[in-house]
Amino acid sequence: MTAHNNYIAINKALWNAKTDFHVASEFYDVKGFKEGKNTLNDIEMRLLGDVSGKTILHLQCHFGQDSISLARMGASVTGVDLSDNAIAAARSLASELNADASFICCDVYDLPQHLDQQFDLVFTSYGTIGWLPDLDKWASVVNRYLKPGGKFVFAEFHPVIWMFDNDFNKITYRYSKGDPIIEMEKGTYADKSANMEATAISWNHGLAEVLGSLLRQGLTISSFEEYDYSPYDCFNNTYEFEKGKFRIKTLDDLIPMVYSLTAVK
Repeated sequence: MTAHNNYIAINKALWNAKTDFHVASEFYDVKGFKEGKNTLNDIEMRLLGDVSGKTILHLQCHFGQDSISLARMGASVTGVDLSDNAIAAARSLASELNADASFICCDVYDLPQHLDQQFDLVFTSYGTIGWLPDLDKWASVVNRYLKPGGKFVFAEFHPVIWMFDNDFNKITYRYSKGDPIIEMEKGTYADKSANMEATAISWNHGLAEVLGSLLRQGLTISSFEEYDYSPYDCFNNTYEFEKGKFRIKTLDDLIPMVYSLTAVK
């Protein structure tokens, strides 16, 4: 079986390996989180609005910090992730913090086999869709779980970022989807010195592909923004130009780093 066909098992192993390092990392600051720190950024907070009393489906939730942050803001949250280690950590955190957040371990595409309800909001953010080969299938899952009148809130790293090599010296990859990108990852963005090595399989998705997939589901795009910074210091060769805002040293404000959108059913 080629790596491409086996991408789910390979990426699950990758994220299972990452999770222990992430839970222990300064990047995710679990201690601060337990003490009440909200892990959501201004970008998505503005789009989410008042979530009190709302039901939220959080796709590709990793180990649940954003899901639990939403629950602390008064929402009832269901988080979904591929990694069983991440979901175990999420359940443990939610239980310890007595948060109204439950978690399902499965691939996004398989969610209809595990969950049968609709939500006021579907949310996903930062480093999610690159792990998925088929955005039409992804958008159909988003649509399936939105109530009529429900809102999809999405923040993601800009496809221009993923065109560069890891040190941002040269353009290496296509802007829009081509063959899967198969890499050997050493360390992890949250702990670059982590003693881990694992294969990663990902895809670049241009903005037309993202927007088109949602429009083909009949969703109405209600906002779209691009940002010339990242709220996370997760890339190489960065500098912090304002608190919590990072750019690549050699590229400064020349490229978009993040985009956000909302879509209504």
